[in-house]
Amino acid sequence: MPGDFNLKDFFKRNGSMTAMLALVILVGLGEKMAERFLPLYLLAIGGSTWAIGALNSMDNLLSALYSFPGGYLADRIGYKKSLQLFTAVAMFGYLIVILIPAWQAVLIGSVFFISWTAVSLPAIMSLVAKAVPKEKRSFGVSLHSFFRRIPMALGPVIGGILIGVYGRSVGVRVAFGAAFVMGAVALLLVGRYMTDDKPEKPDPLKARMKTRELFNPALRSLLASDILVRFAEQIPYAFVVIWVVDNNGITPLQFGLLTTIEMVTAMLVYIPVARMADSYGKKRFVLITFMFFTAFPLVLLVSRSFPMLVVAFIIRGLKEFGEPTRKALIMDLAPEEAKARTFGAYYLIRDIVVSVAALSSALLWNISPATNFIVATCFGVMGTVLFAIYGKDIGRPGQSR
Repeated sequence: MPGDFNLKDFFKRNGSMTAMLALVILVGLGEKMAERFLPLYLLAIGGSTWAIGALNSMDNLLSALYSFPGGYLADRIGYKKSLQLFTAVAMFGYLIVILIPAWQAVLIGSVFFISWTAVSLPAIMSLVAKAVPKEKRSFGVSLHSFFRRIPMALGPVIGGILIGVYGRSVGVRVAFGAAFVMGAVALLLVGRYMTDDKPEKPDPLKARMKTRELFNPALRSLLASDILVRFAEQIPYAFVVIWVVDNNGITPLQFGLLTTIEMVTAMLVYIPVARMADSYGKKRFVLITFMFFTAFPLVLLVSRSFPMLVVAFIIRGLKEFGEPTRKALIMDLAPEEAKARTFGAYYLIRDIVVSVAALSSALLWNISPATNFIVATCFGVMGTVLFAIYGKDIGRPGQSR
């Protein structure tokens, strides 16, 4: 890493960052062992494709609704207490699914666990903003993203093995049991090693800033483009596993391996891209990311064999090319006294709008898988073009576009 920012020394001196990364790995591993296979689980216990669409829509809607209070709490009570609270709530959701084997219980339990990442992300970004120098912020966010992909790579493989051993219904519930245990371990580590942060008392006038006042023109431009590109991601999202497993004869374990390929691809590009973005500006890297988001549904549509699916999932991994850079750009553009709140507000607006696209996913899928994937690609093209024209690049001093 350039300069005098030594990663090994950084972890030695920063217990909070280390504890946060342990939390992300443990909770994430439990999450991805089970949550990734929820569409298959829903069908196995009597749910329909509409239940799958509702689950995906809930994921986006709750991610939106939870993001802003997540950011507000992080600014008011600190990131440590916020992360402890959010993890305990997710564990309660796991219990509901473990104890009640009904598709309705999945939808109820998901209210508590499905959006852990969204509700905790503003607190995590607040921690990163305090722990990492501003000029290395893309790297700091990428470090979180890198570690977050470890459970995303391993979890589906373990989940696929559990389904192979116990079947779809019991296997997913066993995975949720493991998720509960890992959440408990994570809470112990956070309580022991993460320092108690003391949030500054907010200025009453600044605390009453309206949501629109948190967004400058550059941030509004990024938000509009991001919404359209997320349509391309979320319209097919819940049905990817159905397309791969049920329409192409791939086993759950093979699907887990495809997900591992996706995550390893993402992990390989995170750190190099972050270092370049901190040095050369962020727009070009975010734009490339949007291009990969757009390409994935189309490539998936023509993938009918395992080797072709490997190519599709490599492209899906490359869509993370500039995701940490985009998050760092949000933090750069956010007001200094309201970074977590602005981050939460950004995701609130984005995900409420995108939840509508997710809800339409079942309708498009029932017309045909091709309709679902092609409509998704069209939205991606619109978002990418919009950002190419109006997106701002403030990655280098003195540069506005």
